[in-house]
Amino acid sequence: MANKILIVDDAAFMRMMIKDILSKNGFEVVGEAADGSQAVDKYKELKPDLVTMDITMPEKDGIAALKEIKAIDAGAKIIMCSAMGQQAMVIDAIQAGAKDFIVKPFQADRVIEAIQKALS
Repeated sequence: MANKILIVDDAAFMRMMIKDILSKNGFEVVGEAADGSQAVDKYKELKPDLVTMDITMPEKDGIAALKEIKAIDAGAKIIMCSAMGQQAMVIDAIQAGAKDFIVKPFQADRVIEAIQKALS
């Protein structure tokens, strides 16, 4: 059975790119969210196997959403996505319980590697 993944990014283009990479590699994208608040709601609703979470978003950022999801489900598997130069935020995210992080622009093999590692 395909692993169910929730994609969270405020940029529709980025969601589309990551969705494309995942679909081509046999993962099922069960939902998308454009900010941290939507991410928490969708997580509760869809119970995905893994979440890819952008760090910088309006409303609620990825780290706040990560902490909230971890409070609901301590076993949640979340991979953070960040642009270059966000190392401090990435460290915060890992300390808050993120499994891994991938850097934009996405490289398909790195995305798949991070997801497989997090799910194993």
